[in-house]
Amino acid sequence: MTLATFTEVSTALVASVVPEAPVASAAPGTLGVHTLSQSHLDGLEQETIFILREVAAVFERPALLFSGGKDSLVMLRCAEKAFGLGRIPYPLLMIDTGHNFPEVTHFRDYRAQALGAELIVRSVEDSMARGTVRLSRADESRNVHQSVTLLEAIEEFKFDALMGGARRDEEKARAKERIFSHRDSFGTWQPKSQRPELWTLFNTQLHPGEHFRVFPISNWTELDVWQYIAREHIELPSLYYTHERQVVERRGLLVPVTELTPPKPGEEVQTRQVRFRTVGDITCTCPVESTAATPEEIVIETLSAQVSERGATRMDDQTSDASMEKRKKDGYF
Repeated sequence: MTLATFTEVSTALVASVVPEAPVASAAPGTLGVHTLSQSHLDGLEQETIFILREVAAVFERPALLFSGGKDSLVMLRCAEKAFGLGRIPYPLLMIDTGHNFPEVTHFRDYRAQALGAELIVRSVEDSMARGTVRLSRADESRNVHQSVTLLEAIEEFKFDALMGGARRDEEKARAKERIFSHRDSFGTWQPKSQRPELWTLFNTQLHPGEHFRVFPISNWTELDVWQYIAREHIELPSLYYTHERQVVERRGLLVPVTELTPPKPGEEVQTRQVRFRTVGDITCTCPVESTAATPEEIVIETLSAQVSERGATRMDDQTSDASMEKRKKDGYF
């Protein structure tokens, strides 16, 4: 093969596998996208459906962690395609801190009912009543304590696999985790003892008391999620889109002003146009300034984002660089 022929073949191969790059609109004063390839979404969807079906085939008592957030709603759409409406073969499990946004919990109930899926809710407040969770102070975030309630739910229902919507692009510790993440009999994660996943072959053997955390959308990015939401017309809680909200600036974040997160002395309360990139416990989840009102507008906004969604919105991830990894070792999602 001559050098010229080799170059032509190489160029053709690259063109066939590299997605089209986004092209900004040339109209002055506007920002748009002429072409943004979505061909990769089919591959991501097929991989997720394969994993969802693999879990159903291999494990005896699996469950799908469902918060009512965008990632778990994407998983639900894939589960609906994998099994059919009203035929999802495992229950949905939600660990409620008691401090969740009401828009999200209401949407959670609505979506589970529409799918005809079984919904199990277990609360951190129940763990507090049992004495298994104790807060150091009344205003402490309950987010980290979800691990205790989750492990109690695993023991109660004898779950052997829990599917979650975590993605590798969210945070360093999550980037280190396998799709099938083995947890020992204490529910803890050992980063140095992960099992290889070559050629999409998963080692799912368990000893008594152990379980797996499975992440079917691990290989998706935030941009992939929003492109998929736009393509599939997936309904979301209203918090994900622009709305007016009172906030204060604190440690580089916009903290929502609520009964649980009141302004501190000297802080100026402002009304801003914001949206939430991720939703969770009110005490540690912050919005970002945005006027994006549709999935398509959020896709454009995400293209220019310089900080991951957790880095831009989660106060509990700013305590240290290893905060998420420590929590995962203790049994966190």
